[in-house]
Amino acid sequence: MCFTRAKKNKQFIVSLLTCLGLLLPKFAMANVLSFQEVHQKVLPVSSETDTEQLADSATQALLKLYETNLNEKDTVKAIRTLKVLARSYSHEGNHKETYDKLWTALLLADAAKIDLEKAAIYKSIGRHYSFYKREEKAFEFLNLSHALKKKMVRRGDIDSSELVESYLSFVSTYREMNNFEMGQVYLDSCQAYKSGKVRPVQANFLAFEEGVLLSQQNQNKKAIALFEEAIPWFEKNIPGYKVLLYNYMGDAYKNLNNYKESELFYQKALFVSEVHNAHKDFTPLIYERLSDLYVLNGDYTKAYKNLKKAKELDAVFFDSRSENNRPLLEIQDSFRNEKETQAKILREQRLAKFEHEEKVLFLEKILLWGFIVFLLLFGFLTYRNLRAKHRIEKQLFTKKRELEIQKNEEVIELKNKELAASVLKLIEKDAFIGTIKDKLSDHNGDLKSQDIKKIIRSISSNNNENWNEFEARFVSINKSFYENLQNKFPKLTVNDQKLCALIKLNFSSKDMARLLNMSIESVHTTRSRLRKKLELSRATNLKQFIANI
Repeated sequence: MCFTRAKKNKQFIVSLLTCLGLLLPKFAMANVLSFQEVHQKVLPVSSETDTEQLADSATQALLKLYETNLNEKDTVKAIRTLKVLARSYSHEGNHKETYDKLWTALLLADAAKIDLEKAAIYKSIGRHYSFYKREEKAFEFLNLSHALKKKMVRRGDIDSSELVESYLSFVSTYREMNNFEMGQVYLDSCQAYKSGKVRPVQANFLAFEEGVLLSQQNQNKKAIALFEEAIPWFEKNIPGYKVLLYNYMGDAYKNLNNYKESELFYQKALFVSEVHNAHKDFTPLIYERLSDLYVLNGDYTKAYKNLKKAKELDAVFFDSRSENNRPLLEIQDSFRNEKETQAKILREQRLAKFEHEEKVLFLEKILLWGFIVFLLLFGFLTYRNLRAKHRIEKQLFTKKRELEIQKNEEVIELKNKELAASVLKLIEKDAFIGTIKDKLSDHNGDLKSQDIKKIIRSISSNNNENWNEFEARFVSINKSFYENLQNKFPKLTVNDQKLCALIKLNFSSKDMARLLNMSIESVHTTRSRLRKKLELSRATNLKQFIANI
């Protein structure tokens, strides 16, 4: 460890600026001063400049940059500057300032609604809670970060491979809590969400965490191989992280009973922490490991010295009585207080709004229900009126139709009676004329035989004309009767149809015989034949059957 203070100073600044440039490359290119600019403008120091003065100068430069970002109203740059400041304070073990800067950054990110930055800050706050073994708070913020990233993945704002970083934070936290079983679960989740081309930063941190878990599973050679593969990348990009890397390599060699190599890597870890001013709060654990190693070697003096050093540093970084961390317990959760105040105001505003909306909604409901009731009542009354009107119209139509039918039937019946009476008169006339015809046929008087025959032919012709006239009048009155009769019984003869017409008019067999110029017995015979043609049984009344046609 024989390095001059100037070399330490330069290495510290290089480490700090490397942190600035590598963790936030885009931000570094646009905002963070290059090493040459810091060296020329901020740190024009001699080789005797103290490391703390250099660190303070770099911090002041970042604070000025933060003020510039605020003046320019560049929230994103201001948030990222605060994150770099928080990381710088964290490496120094100044957790009070770390928390302050992270909470301030969180307030800015929340106000600007920058979810990606909020997720990163939630993760950093959760990790810092874990340093103080406040597991509940640590996982509360880690879960907030993870949930926010999953939401962004669902929205398509970021790729699902970004969740690897969230799972890695759980792996690191469970590692620090010595819960390696849960660490393995989340490491498996990292592998599940890892895409084909992971970023080098993710790949190397995964290799580191996997190496730690392999060492816990007594696969120390595999663990050392993974650590050695990751060393070049960390050396180039995040040299301060070698504090942890060398520490766990020391653990792996100790598990292999290679105490010499184990001691070497523990010492390397302390050296890197000193040179790069990184992970100071982790050094108490390294001194404890060295103490345990010296006990195994039987060197109790060194074991005691290292254990004493571990307790001293633990008091500096984690004891609430220390000057460095006493203010930590007095930190007001400004973000939560601010959010609670805002939430309270919002709740009151929402309550007033809800009360107003509830009244409006109540009035709207009353109006709506009143309108609905009015529509239902109007519809019911309209429907009832229409139905009553329809019923009355239907009744009137039915009654009118019945009256028309009745009237038609009465007219037909009347005409049929008139027709029957007329036919009866014709029958009587025909009978009278028949008598005359018989007398003329038998007369031997002065009338010439030729004249008598002429009179008889005239009487017979008149008889046929009477029947034709009757048939024409009957058909005109009972038109549907003839049509139905012909449709139902197309095989009936003309005489059969005449007989059916006379039966419908209730003519007696005697009248039928006189009208049809046949004997009564012939009429009965014709009726019997008609029944057979109509396929009527003996039980069926012929008159009733024909009347219904």
